[in-house]
Amino acid sequence: MDMTISTVEIRTVSSLQTNCPSARLLAIWRYGLGRVLLLLFALTSASVYAGPVPGPWTALFKGIDLSLGTNSPSIDGNFPELQVVRCVRVDLTDPDVRLFSTLRAPNPISDSRETLTLTVPHFLAQNRLQIACDANFYSANPGGSDPTSEGISCEVFGLQISQGQVISAQTTADASGDPRYSAILFTTNNQATMIFVNSPPGTNTSGIYTAVTGYYPIVSNGVDFSAAAAISYPDPVIDIHGLQPRTAFGLSKDNRYLYLMTIDGRQYGYSDGAVDSETAYWMIQFGAWNAVNMDGGGSTALYMADSTGSPQALNHSSYLPNSGHERYIGSHFGVFAKPLPGFFNDVSELSDDTAATVTWTTLETATTQVQYGPTTNFGSFSTFLPAMVTNHAALLTNLTRATPYYFQIIAKTATDQYVSSNFLFTTTNYVATTSVFDLTNIWTYTTANLDGVNWTAPGYDDSGWLGSGPGLLWVDVSGLPNASIPVPTLTQMPWDPNTGNPYPTYYLRTHFIFTNNLNGVVLLSTDYLDDGAVFYLNGAEIYRLRMSPYPAPISNATLASGYPCSGNATCPDFWSISGDLVTNLLIGDNVLAVEAHNYSAGSPDITFGLAFDYTEPFSSPPQMSISQSNATLAVSWNRGGFTLQQAGSPAGPWTNAPGPVVSSPFMTTNVGSAQYFRLSR
Repeated sequence: MDMTISTVEIRTVSSLQTNCPSARLLAIWRYGLGRVLLLLFALTSASVYAGPVPGPWTALFKGIDLSLGTNSPSIDGNFPELQVVRCVRVDLTDPDVRLFSTLRAPNPISDSRETLTLTVPHFLAQNRLQIACDANFYSANPGGSDPTSEGISCEVFGLQISQGQVISAQTTADASGDPRYSAILFTTNNQATMIFVNSPPGTNTSGIYTAVTGYYPIVSNGVDFSAAAAISYPDPVIDIHGLQPRTAFGLSKDNRYLYLMTIDGRQYGYSDGAVDSETAYWMIQFGAWNAVNMDGGGSTALYMADSTGSPQALNHSSYLPNSGHERYIGSHFGVFAKPLPGFFNDVSELSDDTAATVTWTTLETATTQVQYGPTTNFGSFSTFLPAMVTNHAALLTNLTRATPYYFQIIAKTATDQYVSSNFLFTTTNYVATTSVFDLTNIWTYTTANLDGVNWTAPGYDDSGWLGSGPGLLWVDVSGLPNASIPVPTLTQMPWDPNTGNPYPTYYLRTHFIFTNNLNGVVLLSTDYLDDGAVFYLNGAEIYRLRMSPYPAPISNATLASGYPCSGNATCPDFWSISGDLVTNLLIGDNVLAVEAHNYSAGSPDITFGLAFDYTEPFSSPPQMSISQSNATLAVSWNRGGFTLQQAGSPAGPWTNAPGPVVSSPFMTTNVGSAQYFRLSR
C-alpha cells in the first residue's frame, strides 16, 4: 500500500511511557490522513523486564492450546496491578483449523447495518465453533457500544471479512473520528498478514477469506510498541490506554501461530486490567512477534465449546456479573477445530427428522452402542452390535422433529469398557413455506383511544373505523413518505391536528383464511415498522416488537422502547411464533390485530406493513445412488437415520444388508446377480 511521508521526527523513548530500561530511538512517520503512526527505527537492545511468566500450554482441541498467566503486585518485579491473563494459541498450519468472523446482516446497509448484535457465547453456539471472542469495534443503532438486545443493526469499524464476503469495508466513513486500521487478514488456507495501517481504501482483499480489524499496534517485530501507539492514537474520553480489560490478537514471527489473548479487569481483588505496555509484555511472553489491541473493556469475552457444543467461559467478563449476560456486540472472531485424539475419534452424526446415524472410530476393536435422549439422562439405547470393529455406525430411532438430542458412545474391548463425553445434535424439520398475505395486504385502521375496548377480538366490529388501505400504511408530518423506505408506501394515515405530530398509537386489523393442517405450523412475519408494536392473533397477544416486555401493561399512551435501523422503516424485522402460541390459529377465518406505537411524542412519522407466511412439516425421501467400478458396487445416500435393505427382485423379499448397514456408503463385491437396494426407517 502506497503512503506519503510528510515529516520524519526522531525522539528518544525516554520521553515516552515505557517499562523498558534500555534506551531506544523511534521514528515517527506522519501520514496524509492526519494520524500518526510510530514505527521502530533503531534500538540498542531488546526489552527486558523481570516480570511474570505464562503457564504451560494445555491442549484444548487439535491445533488449539491454552495458557494462563497471573500477575501479583506483591511479587518483586511484577506489575502494580492484579492480572489474570488467558491466551489461546491457534496453529494456522493445522489442516482442520478454520477461521470465522461475524456474518453479514440480512438486507445490509454499508456503514450502518453491516452485522447484528450477538453475545460471544451465542456466536460460538450458533456457528458451532470451538473458540470465540470479541473482535472489531462497532456501533449499534440504537445503543452505540452497549445495545440492549441481540439482533440490533451494527456498523463495524474497519475491515471485516467472513467466508470470503466483505462484511465491512475499510471506508472513509470508518476513518472519521478515531480510526481502526490495524487489520489481520487470512487466506483460505490460513496464511496470515498483519497490516498496522490499513487506511482507506485499504489493502487489496482479493483471495482473503477472513479478516478482522483492531485499534492500534502494541507489538512490532517482537518489541513493545505501546508507547508509540499511545501518542499515535490519543483517546482522552474513555482512557483506552489506561487500566482496562483487554482483548489482543497476535501472530508469531513465522505467522504459524495466531494468539487470542484476554486480560480480565475492573474486578477488585481478582484482576484489575492492563495498560498498553503490560498488554504488549504479555503478548511477547506468549510468543507474538506482531500484535494489535482489539476491542476490549466490557466487550472482552473468550469462550470455548464443550463436547456438546455448549459455550464455556475461559475468561471472567467484567460485564457479565452486573448484567447477567455478556455484552451484545457487533463483531466476533471464532475458530473451528477438531477434538483432541482419544479412544473415540472422528465422531460424526447425520440426523434426519425422526432418526439419525452416528459414526465414529476407535483406537482398537470394540463393540458398538449409543445411549441417547433429549437430556443428559438419555433414556434410549441403539441396538447393541457385538462385532469387534474399529469403524462404527449406530442408528438412533423414534426421534422428534427439530429437537436437540444428547448422546454418548459406549464401547467394550476385550478387556475394558469406554464411555465417551456427551455430544449433541438437533433433528431436522422438513418444512414447506406458504404465503398467507404480502406487504400490500389491506388493513383497517383507527387513531381512536381504544384503552379498555376489546378491539382485538375476532367478533369486534371495525366497520366504523377511520379507514382502510393496502400496506405500507404511513403518516409523516412533512406530507410525504420517507423516500429511503425500500418498499411501496401506499396508504397515508392522518396525524393529530392538535399536536401537529402523529398520534402515539395507531390500531390496525386484518382478516386472513387458513385451510391447512395445524400440526407443526410455524407463523413467520416480515414487517417494515417504525417504531414498535404489539401483535394479537384472534384476540390473544402473540408478540411484542420494541415494546416493554410482557406482561407489562400497554396503553394508548405507551411509547415504543426503540426504533429500527436509523429511525425509519428502511429495513425489515423478522419474527416467528410456534408451539402453544399457534393454538390461537383457526381453520377458516382469522383476525390479526396490531397496535403500532411511536417512539416519542415528537417523532414525526409512523410506518406499518407486514407480510405473513407459514411453514408446515412434510416427509422428504432421501436420495440414493449406485456406482460400479470393476467388481465393486457402491451404494450411497445423502441422509442419516436409515437402514439399507436388499433384494433379488423389486417384489422382494427384502432383508437388511448384513451388518446391519446404517451409514453411507455401502461397498460390496457380491454382484454376480441382479441386486436391488432400498432404504428403510
